[in-house]
Amino acid sequence: MATRLGLCLPQLKWTDVGRDVPDVARFAERTGFDSLWVFERTLFPEPATHGLFGIPGRPWPDHYRSVADPLVTLTLAAAATERARLGTSVLVAPLHLPFQLARSLATLDAASGGRVVAGLGTGWSRDEYAASSVAPFEQRGKVLDEILDVLAAVWDPDPVAYEGEWTTIVPSEVGPKPARRIPVLLPANSPRAARRLVDRADGWMPGATGARKLAEQWADLRGLAAERGRTAPLRSVLRANARYTAKAYEGQDRAPLQGSVEQIVEDLVAHAEVGLEEILVDLQMSVRDAEELKDVAAEVYTAARAAGV
Repeated sequence: MATRLGLCLPQLKWTDVGRDVPDVARFAERTGFDSLWVFERTLFPEPATHGLFGIPGRPWPDHYRSVADPLVTLTLAAAATERARLGTSVLVAPLHLPFQLARSLATLDAASGGRVVAGLGTGWSRDEYAASSVAPFEQRGKVLDEILDVLAAVWDPDPVAYEGEWTTIVPSEVGPKPARRIPVLLPANSPRAARRLVDRADGWMPGATGARKLAEQWADLRGLAAERGRTAPLRSVLRANARYTAKAYEGQDRAPLQGSVEQIVEDLVAHAEVGLEEILVDLQMSVRDAEELKDVAAEVYTAARAAGV
């Protein structure tokens, strides 16, 4: 069976959110993409004092300026489409109140007819945590664990009741319920994160950093699942951050998924051979506007399918 292909929706500063998101969503669905995805960045600190990864003077990537809210973006896409699944890759879960996040995802799933996929992570920006998290950055893992508890409680049949460190829900009716159990995908960037994924999530959401490394990670994760007695199959969705160039990249230092459509597709083929179910392609960081995004996305889709992806 062919690998499913998804496309990341436009969220960057060049995006006219109300116009471009529905337009690209409809286009992607017509083209044949199986899913539509969003990511989360909430602010762009001044680099002199709050640089990337907390290193003063180290600038954040310019494409992180003014990123549209992921759930609002998905809502616009849901209203413009009929079949494409709607995913987050990733939502920085501890930046959201657990109960409100559970309700927002449930409502979107109900409204879209059961199309939501919740890819969740803990993020890396201390500045984003200072602005909006329910707890300090150092407690991000504990917050994610509680969020997973709250999601399960809120999405289960009523009455909903929960008592945790940051969330208390008295026995209540909480609706609307999702159309079906929303799949939750997690990264596995540390031994603890890998155990959390195997024990509590539906699947894995890695980034594309090279096919050989991906294959090793996938084998390790499936081995861990067997060790811990997991019987349910692990779902898998690979995020492919592509760096498109109109001409082929000729340097010896070409990174995975960097270059022309042909080079990007060559790397997609290599990653697809690892055996993951789905690859989502993010092209928005190397195009100028929605029209170019649609043109390049269509080329990538057609070439990838022709190559057997």
